[in-house]
Amino acid sequence: MKKNYLSFVASALFASLTFSGCGENGTLGTSSINSGTKLAFSELSAPIEDNDKMIIRTTNSVTYADGKVDKIGYTNLISARDTNNGEIFGAVKDYAGKTINTSAKSSPYICDGENGDVLGSGVDHSSIIQKNGKLFMVSQFECQVGAMYGMELEQDSKGKLSVKPNTMKYISQADGFGGWVHCAGVTTPWESHLGSEEYEPNAKKLQDNLNPTTMLTGDSKYDEVTKLYWKDENNANAKFNNNPYYYGYIPEVKVDITAGTPTYKYTKHFSMGRGAWELAYVMPDEKTAYLSDDGTNVGFYMYVADNAKDLSAGSLYAAKWIQTSAVGVGAGSANIVWIKLGHASDSEIKDIVSNQPKFSEIFATDKVQSNDTCNAGFRFVDTATGKECLSLKTGKEKEAAFLETRRYAAYLGATTEFRKEEGIAFNKDARKLYVSMSEVEKGMADKVGDIQVAQNSCGVVYGLKISAENETINDFNKNKINSSYVVKNTSAEVVGNSTTYPANSAYKSYTCDVNAIANPDNLTFLEGKDTLIIGEDTSAHPNDFVWSYDVLSKKLTRIVSTPYGSETTSPYWYKDINGFGYLTLVSQHPFGEVSKTDADYRLISTAKESQKQSSVGVVGPFTNIK
Repeated sequence: MKKNYLSFVASALFASLTFSGCGENGTLGTSSINSGTKLAFSELSAPIEDNDKMIIRTTNSVTYADGKVDKIGYTNLISARDTNNGEIFGAVKDYAGKTINTSAKSSPYICDGENGDVLGSGVDHSSIIQKNGKLFMVSQFECQVGAMYGMELEQDSKGKLSVKPNTMKYISQADGFGGWVHCAGVTTPWESHLGSEEYEPNAKKLQDNLNPTTMLTGDSKYDEVTKLYWKDENNANAKFNNNPYYYGYIPEVKVDITAGTPTYKYTKHFSMGRGAWELAYVMPDEKTAYLSDDGTNVGFYMYVADNAKDLSAGSLYAAKWIQTSAVGVGAGSANIVWIKLGHASDSEIKDIVSNQPKFSEIFATDKVQSNDTCNAGFRFVDTATGKECLSLKTGKEKEAAFLETRRYAAYLGATTEFRKEEGIAFNKDARKLYVSMSEVEKGMADKVGDIQVAQNSCGVVYGLKISAENETINDFNKNKINSSYVVKNTSAEVVGNSTTYPANSAYKSYTCDVNAIANPDNLTFLEGKDTLIIGEDTSAHPNDFVWSYDVLSKKLTRIVSTPYGSETTSPYWYKDINGFGYLTLVSQHPFGEVSKTDADYRLISTAKESQKQSSVGVVGPFTNIK
């Protein structure tokens, strides 16, 4: 995920109740609210004027089937560098809880997506948690040295939310060997924050390139954590203590208020496997979770916990795509078969990680031969870490499954050809899971391997059908999967469209249709309202959008436009917080992810530094949604 911040301003535009709809190609049309439609947002235009390109703009109303209308807008809750309770929102700390200093330019280390000497994008997923009549928010930061903050929220009689003064706390992750590139997440059904660690370091490459004297590897991202998290750069005698297997897991934060003063209990779920996790989405049974793996040549995973509301032990599966559509035609369709990688508990994998394992202790490697073949005793795999010939060391199945999840999935025959696998959401009524592929390219469209579909640089949201509640599903080895929420097949749900606009068009910088999705990222679903919310992470729309998609009528409506060069991360739906509904919205690095050749690059020079901070806010409040 990536793209910088501005002081968000919610513009109440387009009060007329006009709604936009899409055909199978995702293009917009216009219609009134139709019979059978449960919810419809007023349509927001794509920005044309400079001022509109530099602010957050949102739809200003939503109409329900019973004729009731909610007037809504955007409320900013907190921005990077804001202070509360003596803490700086986004300040990153080391293993001992000491604020990290980098260069004079950005001392202390603030993960705001704006400073050039800090590797990262800014604040990402923020969970609102209801606990014993109180409201809390846990926010995670997408920088190499990951950070998390918790705070209490206040809600007035009209539903307006704000951060309560003097309540913000830094959440230490030292017990899980520190945090790493926190991306998207969810609020679990049991009211906890479930986060992610994206782009796990390549343990083989780091082992091959490790300098035993400096403990550096030449990998700028990993080395930044070594130097800044594990060793204070001003203390030459501090001990290095880094290992690539520390990172790439799903962290959970629970709020505990039994002692009166809120505390935040952090756990890293080593038993859920290690990958470039965008997020882990928990299903209604409170034990099945789907994990999206972000990158090129990645996999798709399912975790089934031993017990509901407890992700500390379970079985991990990888998907195999068995294509049912014609080669190279459209976004494709497929049946999904699950390959079991293994079963583990957090504690046993953490014990393994504590001993600082090496890649060479898990797999032996050999040179890839011509035509992508391997010598006897080795298996060919092609994953995000490249083409390799691997041989599993004796007795190392568990280490392979939970420390080298993607490599092991490919080793066992699972599909590792997905590209930019991002958000996940679930439609309970239709028993359908939605997964966004920000781009359908490379391994998905090279007409080699399991996935052989048409290239789509603007991306696709796939719909994945879930098994019936009492249906028994077996894995690849014909063993029963202990879940009532197993994905069976998939096909395209919403499709982006590449386009070229003429030089005199207001949208000449757009390379994906202005009236369709571009590089879909995070998703959320409005339960009972047939409405999928789709956020973007794109440069194909210079201003990223958030869309409302009616899964029955197939209507697509633009409901948010974020500042130029930013990314719309982690929209997440809360149906009932003390009688009010909210859609969270994070805008990362406004004015950040843009090209100097872009026609609107000039806007950066007019933006203040304070306007470039990543921020967290909500769209709402929704008062009539039931």
